[in-house]
Amino acid sequence: MSFLSCVPSRLLLVALLPVLAVPLPATAAPIRRQKAPSSAPAPVKADNSIIPLPLNPVLPAGQRQCATVAPSGLGSTVLRAGTGARPATGDVALVNYIGYLAATGAVFDQGMRSPLPVDGVIPGFSQGLQTMSRTGIARFCIPAALGYGARASGPIPANADLVFQVELLDFKTAAEVESMNRAQGADPAAQDAPAKP
Repeated sequence: MSFLSCVPSRLLLVALLPVLAVPLPATAAPIRRQKAPSSAPAPVKADNSIIPLPLNPVLPAGQRQCATVAPSGLGSTVLRAGTGARPATGDVALVNYIGYLAATGAVFDQGMRSPLPVDGVIPGFSQGLQTMSRTGIARFCIPAALGYGARASGPIPANADLVFQVELLDFKTAAEVESMNRAQGADPAAQDAPAKP
């Protein structure tokens, strides 16, 4: 049995208090307390540099190439395989996409949750969509002949080969889209409700 276990705890505190109250000499090293680990992230330093406009990211050469080329000339690489059925020409696809020039990697367009009619886009994009299943992500290398051809379109020069990364979120048939539009037109509450993202 140790000495401390025999001494009542109140008596032990009274005996130790004067010892603890003695100031340290000036030459003694200060007692360092360890900080408790903080779960809060370190503050971010503000960056006040001006972002050049227009904001045109450039993708590296490795992301401008495709693994296979179809007889039509459309190149493709499956980045993530999807599952289930594939859209047809009359369907409307819901996609996330980014489009950039094959020659330079300069981004010319991008969209999130964009509804696109499969037969209402450039031929290479349409062909590519029809090879995808829901939740799939693919890269399409579209030669100018399956893109905008000899005509320029906004930031896309004439005879430009294009690259798109496309994620197929969902698609509906034309009949399903028409039914949804009729149901929404018949329900006045649906017209006043805010659009879902």
